[in-house]
Amino acid sequence: EHSQTMRARHILPLSHGRLLIGRATSCCEVSAVTGARQIPIGRATSCRQLSAMAGAKQTPPPLCTLLDEERALADAARRFAVTHVAPHVQRMDEEGQMDVGVIRGLFEGGLMGIEVPEEYGGCGASFTSACLVIEELAKIDPAVSVMVDIHNTIITNCLRNWASEEMKAEWLPQLSSNTLGSFCLSEAGSGSDAFALRTVARRDGSDFLLTGEKCWISNSAEAGVFLVMANAAPEVGYKGITCFVVPRGASGLTVGKKENKLGIRASSTCTVMLDEVRVPASAVLGEVGHGYKYAIEILNEGRIGIGAQMVGLAQGALDLTLPYLHTRKQFGKTLMDFQAVAHDVAQLSAELHAARLLVYDAARRKEAGVPLVKEAAMAKLLASVAAEKTASKCIELLGGVGFTKEYGVEKLYRDAKIGSIYEGTSNIQRNTIAKLISAQYK
Repeated sequence: EHSQTMRARHILPLSHGRLLIGRATSCCEVSAVTGARQIPIGRATSCRQLSAMAGAKQTPPPLCTLLDEERALADAARRFAVTHVAPHVQRMDEEGQMDVGVIRGLFEGGLMGIEVPEEYGGCGASFTSACLVIEELAKIDPAVSVMVDIHNTIITNCLRNWASEEMKAEWLPQLSSNTLGSFCLSEAGSGSDAFALRTVARRDGSDFLLTGEKCWISNSAEAGVFLVMANAAPEVGYKGITCFVVPRGASGLTVGKKENKLGIRASSTCTVMLDEVRVPASAVLGEVGHGYKYAIEILNEGRIGIGAQMVGLAQGALDLTLPYLHTRKQFGKTLMDFQAVAHDVAQLSAELHAARLLVYDAARRKEAGVPLVKEAAMAKLLASVAAEKTASKCIELLGGVGFTKEYGVEKLYRDAKIGSIYEGTSNIQRNTIAKLISAQYK
């Protein structure tokens, strides 16, 4: 029976190699190919010996395995969030204002230049480290988390990837130590259709004059520098889109009033107006006309960051709810002792773990330099669904107290809604996923 089973198999996975089995070959006559080395297997070789030859020590670690330095940075972010963010969360939410001490503390703690090389004053850590920091901060306040997310996964990475050496030397030390960044892409008429933007960059001698209005711009109230997408050649359509690095003090740049939002209220969201803002040619990030390429690539990475934010939010809601379920009693037993409640917690936890694995996998794919567009879209899509569902169900599990501001879950419920909207709506993610899957079968 065992031999018949083996004959039906053509290829069995063997660590980094393959076990090649012919249609009429028994398990005692096979050869294992590991890397470039072929291991002959005699008739007396057992399957256990075969596994030993393949190298059991090469078994990949669990998907959530972290490097020591990644775990250390996540722990530092957790301590900062509990100690320096948590006391201000309710006030910042009610006032719709980020505490300046929180921003200063994030810079002093090294959490604003996570991937920036050490020679520019950053940590020189991994992209996964950035996602872990975003996740930990989101457990306490998603508004603080998204500020850190945008700054790390979009602003500093745009400069790391495409800036000239002179531009890196000018801006990366500031972005790592004291200057918040803001990404200016969206406009009133270009949300999901981002490349329909109308902001123009008109040449004037060796300079450019930027004119237009950007909407829904995060971090803009506190930012010291803006990455502005403007079209330097409207006649060629989106291929004229160029990214400009514009300091806050530039003449003609004005930040409008903050939007009065449903959630992530402490995170500033404003209109940014550009009226003939003069910038030198040296302010171009990368190459003229390549802005659309940069936007596509960096937003794919940014979506992984938003996935991490949503995973952290969902975990934060559970962390606030589970102690109550173990102490609140009805009919002589704790709420957690009721099977229906326990099943809800189990379902939410399973879905959250699946979303976390998607986020971590997408982050590792980014580090490995392999395709990640589909996986990033999947991570953001399912993490946002998990966050909204978890926060909503946690309010129900808490009952009346969940509907008050005392326990903080109602805030997370409001914060969760943005996950299906910004950095690509859920339907945009579905479009992306479906397109890439369909391409595999054409």
